[in-house]
Amino acid sequence: MLDAIIPRNRFYTTKFADAGIDVAGIRCLEDLRTLPVTTKQELVDSQIQQPPYGANLSFPSTAYARLHQTSGTTGRPMRWLDTHDSWNWIMECWRQIYLLAGVLKEDRLFFPFSFGPFIGFWAAFEGATRLGNFVIAGGGMSTSIRLQAMVENEATVVCCTPTYALRMAEVAAEDGIDLKECSVRTVIVAGEPGGAIPATRSRIESAWDAQVIDHWGMTEIASLGVESTDRPGGMYLLETEVIAEIVDPETLGPVAPGEVGELLITNLGRIGSPLIRYRTRDLVQAGTDEDPSERQLLWLSGGILGRSDDMVTVRGNNVFPSSVEAVLREIDEVAEFRIDVRTVREMHELCITVEPTAAAADRVQEVAKTVSESLRKRLGFTCGVKTAEPGQLPRFELKGRRFFRN
Repeated sequence: MLDAIIPRNRFYTTKFADAGIDVAGIRCLEDLRTLPVTTKQELVDSQIQQPPYGANLSFPSTAYARLHQTSGTTGRPMRWLDTHDSWNWIMECWRQIYLLAGVLKEDRLFFPFSFGPFIGFWAAFEGATRLGNFVIAGGGMSTSIRLQAMVENEATVVCCTPTYALRMAEVAAEDGIDLKECSVRTVIVAGEPGGAIPATRSRIESAWDAQVIDHWGMTEIASLGVESTDRPGGMYLLETEVIAEIVDPETLGPVAPGEVGELLITNLGRIGSPLIRYRTRDLVQAGTDEDPSERQLLWLSGGILGRSDDMVTVRGNNVFPSSVEAVLREIDEVAEFRIDVRTVREMHELCITVEPTAAAADRVQEVAKTVSESLRKRLGFTCGVKTAEPGQLPRFELKGRRFFRN
């Protein structure tokens, strides 16, 4: 890959030159660790300085066939280009993802989202098409109409975010649709940590009477991780297609096997727009037990555990938004929530706004007390808790945005 991109790729040619790296000397995995890491901010800055696509391109613009961009939930959206070859590589990643997820030839896949520039939708849809599956696009529909289309076309696999899986279940209940009686047997989720949060996962599986399969990827690195149907509770990384490292977020040195660290990714199939030692900011833990299926792939115990840049320290406690969600999803009377981080006298405080279900609308104060006590017991400190009227908090079709720093 280095031979293919240097010196044509201005981003990495400049980056390695500035670091005093002679790429001719990179010949083994140990040498890889001498290369500097790549950050998202570097990529964003490059696109700002050299719009619209930045300098991380190895070929002339005429060689590229597809444009996608990030959702922008954590900052300025990034544009990303793919050549025909790199898109075919992404399709190979999805072939392996569907294989591990237990998708069969006879499965009918439903994609309940509007097809914008976000790569995950297009890649998952086209990946299933290339495998010969029956695919159903759910763009341009309300949630109620999507549910009807899913039921009438006897979909067996649904691909969406954890947030939207819960939203569909909420609307199905309002519309008198029993999801447990429909044909769906698998819900493949991605885009948020919900699939790795036991309480959120349990809510989805209970509402749908279907198995949840968690999956992981990013616009800039592609889809590279998935839970297997025969080994729940973690995620395989497609080391057939990438080089993965787990490092200390502070020192960037490797962590001991089984310790939590940040995932660095070097993908090998996107020569036109490569990423080398990319800081995903996702925290993971490599499994150390023997693989019961004898697969020779890195297994991430618990999947994606959180994001290093989302962590907040409250009264000496390190807290992730997923930790709060894990508590709230266990409380049946909570339909939606919002997390606000405030700085008071240079210290962080959490304020949680919860929206009760319609069935608990007449017990608002009781719900607030339950939430407050549950958070205090699990997190070790007291959070401010407010309540919203049923239906007041926003609902999401893509990624839920519930975490705010004020």
